[in-house]
Amino acid sequence: MTIVLGLDFGTNGARAGLFDLGEHRMLATGEEGYPTVHIPPDRTEQEPADWWNAARRLLPRVLAAAGYPKVEAVTVAAFSSTVVACDLKGRPLRPAILWMDARAWAEASRTAQASHPVLDYSGGSDAVEWLVPKAMWLQAHEPETWARTEVICEALDWVNHRLTGRWVGSLMNATCKWNYDSRARRFCPELYDQFGIPELMHRLPPDVLDIGAPIGRMTEDAAAALGLSGQPLVVQGGIDAHMGAFGADTVAPGSMLLIGGTSNVHLTQVPDDGTSITGVWGPYPHALTPGLRMIEGGQVSAGSILNWLVRDIYGLDSTGFAALNKAAEEIPPRQTGLLALDYWMGNRTPYRDPNLRGAILGLSLSHNRAGIYRACVNAIALGSANVVFDLARQGVAVDRVVLAGGILRNPLWLRATVDALGMPVGIAREDNLSLYGGAVAAAVGIGLHGSLTEAAGIYRAPVTVMEPDMGLHRDYRALLEDYRHATERLAPILRALSGETGARP
Repeated sequence: MTIVLGLDFGTNGARAGLFDLGEHRMLATGEEGYPTVHIPPDRTEQEPADWWNAARRLLPRVLAAAGYPKVEAVTVAAFSSTVVACDLKGRPLRPAILWMDARAWAEASRTAQASHPVLDYSGGSDAVEWLVPKAMWLQAHEPETWARTEVICEALDWVNHRLTGRWVGSLMNATCKWNYDSRARRFCPELYDQFGIPELMHRLPPDVLDIGAPIGRMTEDAAAALGLSGQPLVVQGGIDAHMGAFGADTVAPGSMLLIGGTSNVHLTQVPDDGTSITGVWGPYPHALTPGLRMIEGGQVSAGSILNWLVRDIYGLDSTGFAALNKAAEEIPPRQTGLLALDYWMGNRTPYRDPNLRGAILGLSLSHNRAGIYRACVNAIALGSANVVFDLARQGVAVDRVVLAGGILRNPLWLRATVDALGMPVGIAREDNLSLYGGAVAAAVGIGLHGSLTEAAGIYRAPVTVMEPDMGLHRDYRALLEDYRHATERLAPILRALSGETGARP
């Protein structure tokens, strides 16, 4: 029996899963939440200590549920672009800046003025969410903190350092978020010079490792804190959603992993043939698997819109939410009399505009909570379909989709997304794809398999196929035309409104 542990640090909390590689099954899982601080209008922070304390509370429960097996290896997945500024010992100098934090929009805009081949990976500029613009913001707006910063890193790197005492980066994160040249396997200090932050080169984790590469043995102190016996091998992981692609076995071109949660992520791969693809982040060479380019699409706001509406605006508890969902299910998508745009915190793809904002059009005094909620569900589903259809327009055909994430706990949102896509969709039976992906990486790290692709085909999570209602799909296609037209016409107003609400520092 070979047991490996996956840890996944996400926006709302940490998850853990013990996986038996011999029996190809998950033995036990658990989760533990931690708080987020929202600072109006567009700033979001967490305390790194809360991540570690959540893992300390979580692991003993999961180990007990599985009978305290010996763990051979551990892989960490984590939300990307959640940035920690700390000293060499890993002591944070300020709260971590969360991925969805949009304070660095001006710095992100400035990256488009630079010229460097590696920027082709990201369409010519960095996203407001990424580590590099956030480091630029810290340099400009918190110079005292920046002067004391010895390491600036992602949540993944900070947790791996806490486990092993070693500062390393993941090839996935570095390629997708740090302007790292994955073909030449080097940092690009000349680009950081153009960005006006040359010192960044010396504050990032210096060693960039492939997913599945051993980092080192867990320290005795870390193992004791987490309740683990011995010192298991810590194996390099990556971005939580992206690690799920191994759990879903969607690494081959033509396959897509769509994770619906607080935000939505669309992940697919294309051949490394140099073909230009616009409106997405990437294609990133070798970021997921060697020899292919990974495309990253997504929606900044998805489930977070529904949570905001239900909890903050309507003030509903779980019972009220269930009743709202049931009432909204009775409303066909084109009979709300409303059109919503899902840009509450900007658009990631295909418009790549952090200053777009959400809208609900067509309101009258006859509209009620259920109708408004249904319109927001429609908007998120339309946003997902818009990403897939825009890729198809550019010749990136997607014929297999696996859907996972918190969306699985919302039947209306799930059904709307499948109908908007208009194709059979594999529904993950377990909401633990990143933990399955951790098992895949661990299996490679301890030498059981020679490649991530091979291991993904063996340890992939089971799915159930959901068929679309093609009649409703035609309705969604008509709504999508309105959605696109409204985006085009309203974009200048929405951008101006984002400035009026103080999005610009």
